Amino acid sequence: MLHCENPRRVIYLYRVYGLALGCDAPISAHQQERTELDQYDIFVSLGPEPDWVGGGRHLPSHLEHPKPGEAERDNSPFVLASYGTGDFFELAYGKEALFFVDGAAKRAWGTCLPPFTNEDAATYLLGPVMGFVLRRRGVTALHASAVVVEGRAVVMCGPSQAGKSTTAAAMALRGIPVLSDDITAVKEDCGVFQVESGYPRICLWPDAVRDLLGQPDALPRLTPSWDKCFLPLDGSQAKFEARRRPLGALYLLAPRSVEANAPRIEEVGPREALLELVQNTYMNWLLDRNQRAAEFDALSKLVTQVPVRRIVPHADPGRIGELCDLILADAGCLSADCDSTSLISRR
Repeated sequence: MLHCENPRRVIYLYRVYGLALGCDAPISAHQQERTELDQYDIFVSLGPEPDWVGGGRHLPSHLEHPKPGEAERDNSPFVLASYGTGDFFELAYGKEALFFVDGAAKRAWGTCLPPFTNEDAATYLLGPVMGFVLRRRGVTALHASAVVVEGRAVVMCGPSQAGKSTTAAAMALRGIPVLSDDITAVKEDCGVFQVESGYPRICLWPDAVRDLLGQPDALPRLTPSWDKCFLPLDGSQAKFEARRRPLGALYLLAPRSVEANAPRIEEVGPREALLELVQNTYMNWLLDRNQRAAEFDALSKLVTQVPVRRIVPHADPGRIGELCDLILADAGCLSADCDSTSLISRR
């Protein structure tokens, strides 16, 4: 259900991961909606703390992540706390950024501590915070990047540092449109799994930029506070696909190999594919028993309807072109097979 804020306030409108997002500050990393929306799925404030945040803080709080006793084993600066019985959530990213989200994921407030700015807050918002929002809304979110081949979404899924963004960027530099980076929202609509469009950037570490473009500083930094860079999907070097696309194929990125036959594609059975996908859903530790069951059912259906492959990259970054060739050729064949099947079924 769409949400509406004070109409007298200046609102910037965006669409991200299939959600209409209103914000009281501009987000330079994304393109504003061309149509005037007066309602949206979630409203985000990056200004002064709203009254509802202060009210939420008066409720009893509980540490959700890391769980008590796990702090010593968790090197991440991320801390998640809940207020009341899931009425509100606070997401803290070290001493840099703080976000407060209501339980229905219809309102959010974020801020950054100096010297960090709204640009830093927007970087967190479009990435992990929106990943959290998707999970609260029951949307399946994969640790994956997605491109468009023959009109269908091709998803590359894997854990952190698996090469999702680098592979997507390599394809983008070849002219392949990009749907999303790092977080991929998948929804079933009328029996067809669809991949929602994210935002027009691919985030890359300097070593990946060097491997792709020859120099580690060949791309702009996300913000002056971050070492990470981004490839703009603005049509100059690479293109962004702003419309959702049907899911055509899903590739599970295996660890890099020095074997002579890498890169290569391997067949994956539905059961094995399901187990790997469950492990690579975003913030899967956040789900309760019922949410886990619902997601398991959705992914079980997905692996029986969508081709899933494992792809083994080569450890040599100079061979990423071969990896892209393999994925594009295989995805093209799968798309042709799908078109042939659809044609036969309509006769």
